[in-house]
Amino acid sequence: MKRFRQYRTTQSVRDQFADVAEIEPQDFIYPYFVEEGVGIKTEIPSMEGVYRFSIDKLIEDVEDTLTLGINKVLLFGVIPQEEKDERGTAAYREDNIISKAVRAIKARFPQIVVYTDICLCEYTSHGHCGLLYEDGKPVAYDEELAILRRTGCACGKSHRNIVIDNDSTLPLLAEMAYQHALAGADFVAPSAMMDGQIEALRRKLDSDSRTHNTKILAYSAKYASAYYGPFRDAAGSAPGFGDRKSYQMDYRTHDQGLEEIQADIEEGTDWIMVKPALAYLDIIYRASVAYPHHPLVAYQVSGEYSMLLNASRQGYFDEKRIFHESLTAIRRAGARYIISYYAKRYVRGIA
Repeated sequence: MKRFRQYRTTQSVRDQFADVAEIEPQDFIYPYFVEEGVGIKTEIPSMEGVYRFSIDKLIEDVEDTLTLGINKVLLFGVIPQEEKDERGTAAYREDNIISKAVRAIKARFPQIVVYTDICLCEYTSHGHCGLLYEDGKPVAYDEELAILRRTGCACGKSHRNIVIDNDSTLPLLAEMAYQHALAGADFVAPSAMMDGQIEALRRKLDSDSRTHNTKILAYSAKYASAYYGPFRDAAGSAPGFGDRKSYQMDYRTHDQGLEEIQADIEEGTDWIMVKPALAYLDIIYRASVAYPHHPLVAYQVSGEYSMLLNASRQGYFDEKRIFHESLTAIRRAGARYIISYYAKRYVRGIA
């Protein structure tokens, strides 16, 4: 009989034999939702403790975040439905909401590392991450498509051949990243899952001496997951019809995730990501082993956050313990950095 209980007798003994170091504040990337206006701090109904901020209130909260030792933030834009269009033009115009937020943060806190999400879904009238095409031509988001919200298919009715067009979307993603980089973003983080998006961004950024040092954090292995529900509420980015299964990864695959990561590395990404995290620890582990020289980020997404927090509120979990365990599991699987809506609470809990 081999005895193992000797490694668990007290907390100090358990700490001595722990294989995973505690997560430090600088290991987190804290996500923010930003909208136009002044004096706005609105809690998101499906995500307790998470808010949409106007830029002035964002600056106040970023100061608090930085005080906790969290020096990395990820920005998502939120705009009214009436400002959205079929091409998501609000995403890449010069005065876009995220570029304004980046400039404001950098002016006040130049030491903070700013990541910006690069995707059209928050800005398109149809809510998809790319442009709509039918029979090889751009198609309007019309009333017929709008009523297909619950069909579960991105192509709509059988007599229509609607696709989310990959190649026509790439220049728009690249322009969006370029505008964010001009504003001072340290990293741009393309999440649209369009093939070739890293190459398109890298070429655009490298074409200008003002942006060629901007780094890329690729949403490399991003799965078509039900865990994104609360985020779509927060960002107003739910698809107006169908789903995103034609471009986000099938969660039944594993080797494909590594192939996506390899492709992004070959195209020039600096960092890589697996999203979601808790249900994809196997992918995180395999990515950390296969690509040890590329910093690996895992995204504890909105559904994971809300699920654990709501269960804690119902008395099923101890909040501090369950988040500590889940975040440690993500680190144990091999993630170097973690995007988490719980980051600030976590840091306050260990302080």
